[in-house]
Amino acid sequence: MANVLTRVEDRGSATGSVYSFLFPIPVVCFVGALVTDIVYASSAFLMWLHFSQWLIAAGIAFGVVAGIVLLIELVVSRAIRGAPLGWAHVALFYVGLVVEIFNAFVHTADGWTAVVPTGLILSIIAAVLMLAAGGTLRRLRVPTFEYRRL
Repeated sequence: MANVLTRVEDRGSATGSVYSFLFPIPVVCFVGALVTDIVYASSAFLMWLHFSQWLIAAGIAFGVVAGIVLLIELVVSRAIRGAPLGWAHVALFYVGLVVEIFNAFVHTADGWTAVVPTGLILSIIAAVLMLAAGGTLRRLRVPTFEYRRL
């Protein structure tokens, strides 16, 4: 019996388990901020503005940590650097994070002007970018190798 190293296409994540754990947190926070911005724009109840501010702050905090881990994975992992979808994920993630940082500054204004229209537009753009980044990460094929006994 001989062991043979065979290449298997895996649909798993190109990044490590730490990034795979951290990445969904800012995505959910930014989509949640978009929802609370929409509710605030329709109701003008100040509580929803505060919810948006907290969701954006939490999303940025976890996004920065995930961005650092992604940068390390980009340097270490050839799977991300070698695939066009890997670069698309990196670009979409970092651009979405930068847009959301600008959105945090917009949301520091008082009342209605913190959300309508600029904050809402930035929330839409950031949520779409982050969801697109998630889609590219999900579709990224990573070659893996396994031993098979013949």
